[in-house]
Amino acid sequence: MRETRTISGRMKAFRLASLISLCAWAFAADAQANERIVSIGGSVTEILYALGLQDSVAAVDTTSLFPPEALKKKPNVGYMRALSAEGVLALKPSMVLTAEGAGPPAALASLRESGVRLLMIPDEPSAAGVQRKILAVGEATGSREPAQRLVKRVAARFDALALLREKIGAAKRVLFVLSNSGGRTVVGGKSTSADAMIALAGATNAAASIDGFKPMSGEAIVAAAPDIILTMRRDGVSGQEIATTPAFAMTPAVKTGAIVEMDGNYLLGFGPRAPDAARDLMAAFYPDQTFPALQGGKGDDGGER
Repeated sequence: MRETRTISGRMKAFRLASLISLCAWAFAADAQANERIVSIGGSVTEILYALGLQDSVAAVDTTSLFPPEALKKKPNVGYMRALSAEGVLALKPSMVLTAEGAGPPAALASLRESGVRLLMIPDEPSAAGVQRKILAVGEATGSREPAQRLVKRVAARFDALALLREKIGAAKRVLFVLSNSGGRTVVGGKSTSADAMIALAGATNAAASIDGFKPMSGEAIVAAAPDIILTMRRDGVSGQEIATTPAFAMTPAVKTGAIVEMDGNYLLGFGPRAPDAARDLMAAFYPDQTFPALQGGKGDDGGER
């Protein structure tokens, strides 16, 4: 009889615990459903969508180019570095998630003073940085478990990418050109997202002597002797235009036609697609080698579109 009572008591305790857990889940789901998030920064928006939180996104900024429906279907609050506090607050957000670098400072200060939750998401261009970014967004939105699952998939692809890098022999010298107009060429030196992506793709930054995104003289471009010119596929910068610049015309890259163009958000965004972007860049840098799709594939979080 005593054993029967003990079993019965355990069952009641189990049912109560299950009920409490279900209520907690329902409360969290309801709170998440009522969230109105203004997402500032392409990678932040990409992560929110990858976590299945697109219905909670009230608005995005102009850098939120992936997935494409984000900017097509959501209100646009403008460029992340030129925000209007009034414009953001008009959308009645419950939370504003911004990537580091958003501004201007006065607009951010006004948002904080309004009482709206304003959270800055770290934006370190590295494999570890991408994972921390995902976890930060998950923590901010109450989506820890989905974020941890996404991090596991992304980490597996970064690990697979590292194995592909081991197949590379002599590393190519790559020069990233941010802009090239009016006789002024700005390149990506060390401590930049371009530098980090070049390294992930198994190459060497030909502008490693420069810190940050800085102008590079024609003489320095010739001396750098890049094997490959890398630039973003967008208006204002084209591979053919770069090739006709006298200094670039003297480089091994232009002489062999080794100019690589890639979507800027995919290349430098450092969101969940970063390992896939690095793999695609690797394939472009070393066309004579075969680099299979990364473990987990682009289907999980989307590839370049």
